[in-house]
Amino acid sequence: MADEQENETTDTPEQAQEQAVDAQHDAPEGVEASADDAASADDAASAPAAEATPSEPEVQLPPKERRRRARSKHASEARPPRSAEERHSERVAERKRKAERRRARRLQERVKAAELRAAAPAAEPLAPVHAPVEGRRRVRQGVVVSDKAEKTITVRIDFARRHRRYEKIVRSSSTLHAHDENNDANEGDTVRVIESRPLSRTKRWALVDVLERAR
Repeated sequence: MADEQENETTDTPEQAQEQAVDAQHDAPEGVEASADDAASADDAASAPAAEATPSEPEVQLPPKERRRRARSKHASEARPPRSAEERHSERVAERKRKAERRRARRLQERVKAAELRAAAPAAEPLAPVHAPVEGRRRVRQGVVVSDKAEKTITVRIDFARRHRRYEKIVRSSSTLHAHDENNDANEGDTVRVIESRPLSRTKRWALVDVLERAR
């Protein structure tokens, strides 16, 4: 038993050298493993940070909401108590101040607009909206049925057209009042009249000439 214990406790120089080499080989492997573990831990820690870095686009708030939030963040001191007359005088002064600013701004705008108008080139004259252009007036031919009124004749206009369905000639007539300045036309004459401006309550036509006298 004693011999066995001595063999276990005392190692030969060769065995001691082998143990030292094994220890040297084991130590770097442990260091490398710990370095790999640290690198993997750093990667794992940086991954959430990298994911959190890309910030999402801010939601565009309407102007009213932005003003409301700005007012809510503004810290102001409470005003001392004031009477109704003081509050009214403050309101009047504020209105006067705003009115002066409005007048100054409008004056600046007028001056700027005048400068722009003076610097702009002269515009070409526009055509009048209601140009004095005479349209194509209608001309009718008819028979005088009455010349009793002064400077006025009643003319019968006869129409003849073909019916769209039955192909039959349909005749119709209408009467109109025409102005006869010289009382030239008599009853039964064939005359030509032209459209004119309103000359009376019923006259919208004027005599052009007499085509055929009545027999």
